[in-house]
Amino acid sequence: MPNTHLTPQDAEDAYYDAIEERDLEALMSVWESSDDILCLLPMMPAQRGAEGIRTLWEPLFKGDITLEIEIRHLHWIETGRLAIHLVEEKVSSSGQPPTPVYATNVYRKSDQGWQLLMHQNSPTPPPPGLHVPGAV
Repeated sequence: MPNTHLTPQDAEDAYYDAIEERDLEALMSVWESSDDILCLLPMMPAQRGAEGIRTLWEPLFKGDITLEIEIRHLHWIETGRLAIHLVEEKVSSSGQPPTPVYATNVYRKSDQGWQLLMHQNSPTPPPPGLHVPGAV
């Protein structure tokens, strides 16, 4: 049964807390109970539905890797029943320096409160002036 989150920010906090705590059940409780849910992590195929998302995250939580994520909010769009949050995730893993990643989190409000509908993240662009081979 999903947890009740009174605001999109409550759902977002619960999502990132579950990742840092490596708590798969807490992570899954943030997601909406719907076949519409979608998670796309870098260099991995998109996963739709609860079983696909569970299958995506389970190996990450079972390993020895610990993740610490610092969130910086870049832009929010919120309406009555839909919220879109663009954030920068600074992810550090097992003592490595943080790697910045942009993420889009989409939340939908139902009678059960705010739940995560979609999470997608990708690497941030290179700093200005840095030449990346093959980039336009």
